[in-house]
Amino acid sequence: MPPPTPTAPDVVSAQVSLPADVTLYWLPLGAGGHCIRLNGRIFETLQARHQHRPGRDLYHSALQVRLGGQRFVIEMTPVLGGHTTDRGVVREGPVGSRILGRSPLFRYEIRRWRDGTIPDLAEAVAGPHVVSADATRAREVLRLTPLVPALVWGRDEARTGEMWNSNSLTAWLLAGSGHRMETIGPPAHGRAPGWQAGLAVAARRDVSQEHRVTSCG
Repeated sequence: MPPPTPTAPDVVSAQVSLPADVTLYWLPLGAGGHCIRLNGRIFETLQARHQHRPGRDLYHSALQVRLGGQRFVIEMTPVLGGHTTDRGVVREGPVGSRILGRSPLFRYEIRRWRDGTIPDLAEAVAGPHVVSADATRAREVLRLTPLVPALVWGRDEARTGEMWNSNSLTAWLLAGSGHRMETIGPPAHGRAPGWQAGLAVAARRDVSQEHRVTSCG
């Protein structure tokens, strides 16, 4: 059975023999933003006390996909101003609640950004982690990106026991594209809130529904 074909015109139709890889980056939560970093530390301190465990460093994640000479950055961030095509935005969703998400101030965007950049990449911990180096998985990550569920960021709509966030997107894409998730995780002594939510939702994924999902919504 041939590998799935990308649904977007900017994704190269590469042969399996062409160079390709999927690279995972771990960035400290709130890198470059002192307020977010401080709030993250407070959140982790309270969580650690409640769960009777040592506190850990918190991370969020981003992906880079190279396929047939093209490079894409995949990330979930708050909605920014400007044209969505400038950043390769393929999907949007609400932040905090669906009611709040009616305002652009409470929305997030998912990017599949050709030749894009990852903010604060210089602060990435443990360097780039190449999780696969074959065109089939790289192509599948690109194909799946517009199909990720647009769940509320910061809520547990899917009832996984964990909030949905940028780490959920990364885990959902990697699991859905056939990566060995038991070998992939945050740096030592770190934690990636939302990661397990992405894995849980990916395990429930109904492939038959994918073709009815629009590129933004």
